[in-house]
Amino acid sequence: MSKSASLRRLKDNEALASSKAIRISPQKLNLVAGMIRGMDASAAMTSLKFSRRRVANDVSKVLWSAISNAENNHQLDVDRLFVAEATVGRAFAIKRFRARARGRVGGITKSFSNLTIVLREREESK
Repeated sequence: MSKSASLRRLKDNEALASSKAIRISPQKLNLVAGMIRGMDASAAMTSLKFSRRRVANDVSKVLWSAISNAENNHQLDVDRLFVAEATVGRAFAIKRFRARARGRVGGITKSFSNLTIVLREREESK
């Protein structure tokens, strides 16, 4: 009595990869995700490699995973892939405190993010 298989959410020419609990705020991660939206997969990897932002390494790992999923699981052509969606969501926040003067405390929230990248294969141009 197992659960029935869920339908595939993506189209046949799409592949997905996601990462949960990346230790950076969603606002900062969205800056890097917005940088690669709509780019070809190879151009996105190159721009992430030379980006100076710390989270660019984590985003490139997720992008590499999406490229591998497209190639191995869905038999898509790697040369025609582009970043169709790069969505960022808020995961959770760890609450810490810092001691301040006169016995008071300053609150610190360390937020985490989720990242989902969807690659789509371009149609052949004639």
